[in-house]
Amino acid sequence: MARKPYVKAKAIQGRGYLKSVSTDGPHVEWLGMPEYYIHTLVIEEQEYAYFSADKALEFEVGAYVCFRCRESKKGFYIEKRSLGIAIDPAEYMRQLESGGE
Repeated sequence: MARKPYVKAKAIQGRGYLKSVSTDGPHVEWLGMPEYYIHTLVIEEQEYAYFSADKALEFEVGAYVCFRCRESKKGFYIEKRSLGIAIDPAEYMRQLESGGE
């Protein structure tokens, strides 16, 4: 009997203002594994976990960020290398126009 192939859950796209950040770590799962930090981010009243090798997050509180996330049994977590600053095209054009004067 043939089995159905495993279907990976679709990533959810999100964006919003970063309200707060708390960092926990360093953590090491097994010998030889590099240290990692767990950043707990609150974005638009929702809590997300973000795993990173850096102790400091490169975004400041209040930044408008976009990301891809997945839901697990423990809550939502942001995918690796998907967290970034969201750029609004209209705001970007205003900055270019005002900077050129």
